[in-house]
Amino acid sequence: MTSHTVQMLFVDLALILLLARGFGVLAVRLGQPPVIGEIFAGILLGPTLFDGWIAANLFPAAVRPLLSGMADVGVALFMFVVGLELERGVLRGKGRNTAVVAAGSTLLPFVLGLGLGWYLWRGHGHGDAVAFVVFVGLSVSVTAFPVLARIIADRGLARTGVGAFALAAAAVVDVVAWVALAAVQAAIGGEDGQWRVLLLLPYVAVMFLAVRPLLRRLVNGGDPGGPLSVPRLAALLSGALLSAAATEAMGMHFIFGAFLFGLVMPTGAAEPRSESIQRQTGQLTALLLPVYFVVAGFKVDLGGIGLGGLLDFGAILLVAVAGKLGGTYLAARVQGVPARASLALGTLLNTRGLTELIILGVGLRIGLLDGSLYSLMVVMALVTTAMTGPMLAWIYRRPVEITASARGPALVPAARSSA
Repeated sequence: MTSHTVQMLFVDLALILLLARGFGVLAVRLGQPPVIGEIFAGILLGPTLFDGWIAANLFPAAVRPLLSGMADVGVALFMFVVGLELERGVLRGKGRNTAVVAAGSTLLPFVLGLGLGWYLWRGHGHGDAVAFVVFVGLSVSVTAFPVLARIIADRGLARTGVGAFALAAAAVVDVVAWVALAAVQAAIGGEDGQWRVLLLLPYVAVMFLAVRPLLRRLVNGGDPGGPLSVPRLAALLSGALLSAAATEAMGMHFIFGAFLFGLVMPTGAAEPRSESIQRQTGQLTALLLPVYFVVAGFKVDLGGIGLGGLLDFGAILLVAVAGKLGGTYLAARVQGVPARASLALGTLLNTRGLTELIILGVGLRIGLLDGSLYSLMVVMALVTTAMTGPMLAWIYRRPVEITASARGPALVPAARSSA
């Protein structure tokens, strides 16, 4: 690596952090989650503007592999935190209701997405047609649990039934999405890849039966309410990265290993320590995730979409929004949830954010998406995330609270009205 490459790497990192932070702050002032501004900053640095002049001159080819490596580390740590945040306690007492809402929120957009996949296959499909169609269905079915959790907290819904219901359903949808993505990747990996994926089952068993008890001893050492010591944190993050490497070696994406490592982290008595680990790891992801947004932005080119691309985008957006809202609404109404609260749940679960971006990156990497369809899907993720706040303020201006009882959800006065 030459001296000039080192110089450009440092300059590019500084530029990425400044732009991501600046656009993130701007997004917050506009009532949006910061991830909207950060992803938008990545798109602006890509080939969409000035025919790629910015990306070509500020991010030379010698620097991009280094940025991609840093971006992968950032995503791996982010997925570890996502797994850590999926507190099994949020599902306690809501099992049946959550399962029904999560199923409705996933199945209807997935089925509509299968039809969308056949439609898009004519202009964007290549490789395995079935895998392409299933991947499109999966892409419009996801919900971004981490982004949703922050939206709910910012709008004062964290301690309400609607907020808890949405978080629980999103947790289930997130897990189903990662498992389904793993299945799609295994299906197109050829015979060798499919055999290697069989190693995942014993690997998951080892993680829960052997690694989880070791993690409990690791995180419970010292002051349970204080931050994890540097050696213990280093051991924990090393485990997450090694788990990511293991699933990559099995022929699957490294995000599954990192996510699984976070998922097997002990909860309950260690909850204060888990929150501390999230904060400590979040400081690292805050530095590395903006790099991922820029690397993803290099692949988004909206300059030559044309009329056909706009029609495709309209179909993608229609299926994504109608599927999520309709599926969640119907499933919630079946559970006895009031109409406005059901629509609010659908609006919340329509949030996609970074989760969608990661899934699309996997699709591009394994050859299921071409550049133009990837670009359209990224814009869909931005639009569906950005519309959550305004739609929620309009639909749920006067909250109608729900609580789970022995006979199902019951209408009670709203605890808070800051939505």
